[in-house]
Amino acid sequence: MRQIQTANLAMSRSSSASAPPFYLSIVATSRNDNHGGDMIQRMTLFVNGLLYHTKKYRFPVELILVDWNPPADRPLLKDVLPLPQADDLLTIKLVVVPAAVHNRLRHADKLPLFQMIAKNVGIRRATGQYVLCTNVDLLFSAPLFKFLAQRQLAPGKYYRCLRADVPRAIPYEKSVPELLHFCQSNVLQRLGKHKYFSPIFHTLYGILLLTVGQVFRWWREPGLGTSRQAFATKMQLIRLDTDACGDFTLMHRTDWEDIMGYAELEGYSIHIDSIALMAATALGKQQVTLPPDHCTYHVSHDDGWVLADPVQKLFKDLDRPMLDWSTVRQLGIHLLTQRIPLQVNKPTWGFAGEDFSTFSYGNQPVVSPHE
Repeated sequence: MRQIQTANLAMSRSSSASAPPFYLSIVATSRNDNHGGDMIQRMTLFVNGLLYHTKKYRFPVELILVDWNPPADRPLLKDVLPLPQADDLLTIKLVVVPAAVHNRLRHADKLPLFQMIAKNVGIRRATGQYVLCTNVDLLFSAPLFKFLAQRQLAPGKYYRCLRADVPRAIPYEKSVPELLHFCQSNVLQRLGKHKYFSPIFHTLYGILLLTVGQVFRWWREPGLGTSRQAFATKMQLIRLDTDACGDFTLMHRTDWEDIMGYAELEGYSIHIDSIALMAATALGKQQVTLPPDHCTYHVSHDDGWVLADPVQKLFKDLDRPMLDWSTVRQLGIHLLTQRIPLQVNKPTWGFAGEDFSTFSYGNQPVVSPHE
């Protein structure tokens, strides 16, 4: 096992003479604060799943795990999570963003983790040709990882998949194949769209969601050009696969650069993931939704947004500075109508140029000529 402490791994466009060392980088973030309960178990499942899949499909992958604002009284993630062994094909890089950096941000006293800003830290330091942003309480299905290992991705597209929620009482002691079987057999609900939801269905579904009054208001809404253009924009917005998109958004590294990562809004992360899809679509990136069995399994937990008690959400919303969906929707309409980039982040987004301690574990892959 190779362990190296490095710093300042800023993302840069690869020259034609030197291909990225990895085909795929996976970016996630967390901290050792037991968020939602059983946090270490869920993160261990996530890492073990990647260790299993990369070895099974002989697919070297880089995992960038951003340890954001680590609690001073607890070990770093590198000291509590499983690490790759000599024969593994997963390389793990743990980037530590200290409390001093976290405390520079607005609302740092209310939010211990700025999830999307932390993911930007990972995106800027990823070395893969493609970058997948995801979360640490997921297990990738076998068909999903097999698809990734086939290396059939394309620039100018962003890839989305379903999230399948499974019970919190998952048998962690079992092997990854057994856990995959358990998850497949115990899905509580599914979030997102998939490739068999046709554009025609999306459009009809969107129309059914609207009352006659809403359709008339949209038809006459100012600032959207002709009524036909206005309706087309609204339908395009409905077709975006924004449900749980923070759990799986995958695109080429240059496409992430084009949208400048996630909008670095200093608040709760909800809806910021959706803005990234809107920004990408506005710049002409094509959405690709994967088949329903190409999914991620999400382990339910105490602070899970979708499955939380609606009454409890009232109080949580008051405690956390967050975006309202109506605001995000209006932004999406603006971006899709004008076809302009979202200019929110600074050129140094993802704390480019900052020296963060980075601990690397695993072996660098051999780059084949076609990569």
